[in-house]
Amino acid sequence: MKRKTLYLSIIFILSIYILPAQERQAAVQRFVENPGLEHASIGICIKDFSGKEIGSYNKDRSYTPASILKIVTTATALETLGANYRYKTTLAKDKNQTNKLFIHGYGDPTLGTMYLENDQEAFLSEWSTQIESAFGTNQDLEIVIIDDYFGYEGIAQKWLREDIGNYYASGSYGISIFDNTYQLYLNTLRQDTCPLIVRTNPRMNNIRFRNTLRIDTEGENTGFIVGEPFSNDRLLIGKLPAGRSSISLKGDIPNPGLFLGEIVSQQLKQNNIGVERLSTTFEQYHQQMYSKEKMVYDEEIFYIHQSFPLKDIIRDINVRSNNHYAEHLIRTIGRSNNSDIYSSALDNGIEKTNALWKEHGLDTDALFMHDGCGLAPSNAVSPTFICDVLVYMQNESKNADIFLKSFAKAGKEGTVRNLLKGTRLEGKVYVKSGSIADVQCFAGYYTNGEKKYAFTIMINKYNSPRKQVVKAIENLLLDVF
Repeated sequence: MKRKTLYLSIIFILSIYILPAQERQAAVQRFVENPGLEHASIGICIKDFSGKEIGSYNKDRSYTPASILKIVTTATALETLGANYRYKTTLAKDKNQTNKLFIHGYGDPTLGTMYLENDQEAFLSEWSTQIESAFGTNQDLEIVIIDDYFGYEGIAQKWLREDIGNYYASGSYGISIFDNTYQLYLNTLRQDTCPLIVRTNPRMNNIRFRNTLRIDTEGENTGFIVGEPFSNDRLLIGKLPAGRSSISLKGDIPNPGLFLGEIVSQQLKQNNIGVERLSTTFEQYHQQMYSKEKMVYDEEIFYIHQSFPLKDIIRDINVRSNNHYAEHLIRTIGRSNNSDIYSSALDNGIEKTNALWKEHGLDTDALFMHDGCGLAPSNAVSPTFICDVLVYMQNESKNADIFLKSFAKAGKEGTVRNLLKGTRLEGKVYVKSGSIADVQCFAGYYTNGEKKYAFTIMINKYNSPRKQVVKAIENLLLDVF
């Protein structure tokens, strides 16, 4: 009798764990069978914080991740650089030339940023005061912008041509200014001509726009700005909705180092400080690329501008899906591993990322990185790898709480402010979204008391409308959690 009671007790205890696991797997199977996903590539991995798998589907295959790749980049940055890391930009005198000012950038993506509750132009007046104190007003300055910290390959080779020139595909260099972004304002009130260019903000004096935009009477907006880094020629393509007195497109600043020099020069001239010459290190960098001897700047630093701390930068990356910050981050990881400015900061960053996670025992064979933000369609990663990074960051990292809180709360903020809104999971799921053409992914955490899980859901090449796919993912999360 006692033995029978013991058997029944064991069966009861096991059923508590087995039945929920079966129910979760059944929910995963129902999701896979959704109409519109018949031809899609689907990968799912759900684990508790101990690393135990509680649901999966094709978990070890690699899929295009879009912006959930930022999870890997931001986790690597926290582990490599630390939560309180700050970028610096220095102002210095040339010890050998009394009127030469060096502005030396070390990859700060937040200089003049419109995010992080920042006053975009506040630094200009502070810099002007510091420069006047260092040089006085009785001489004209020669300004050299040292913006070669990452070299000048500021975009990933695997990015699509149609993306390059847009604000979300801006270049990453030693100097960044105003998020390396400008707005182009147009007018579409007339229908007997193409949309009319009105102005740019900030003012871009040297850019030449070739305008092939068309007006769409049904309200379609497919306008893009296309152009190569360091080129002042920009092509406007697509359609803009008719009847707008003001509509804007956002493009990337082609040469942010030079542009920073121009606005600093303008600020100095307003304060009666002349500028006789302005240059960047672009030409010099390429001229001495294969030389054995490289020029060394004899700098006497008199002011250091510091960025927001890394933990703030990472939160903006994961909440707003900030490509610009993420691309600077992967290159900064690279420079922390290899200080040679003639080595590829991007390649170095990807190598360091792979090495770090191998050291932590993760299988990186399913990780194929070509950038830090997820914009390249050829990026690929498995749901298991993303899940394992998420679990590691909560179980092993001293930055666990900072990392968790860098994710947006579903139904509350950022790119997932509408996800799970009005459901019992609103505010309880910390999640990063990722989407490009025919790709929809979500990854993050569900925490509710002792219930703590990491999840990754990746959908590639689906047939149904994106809204329908997102709704199916919401239903899956509600069924599983």
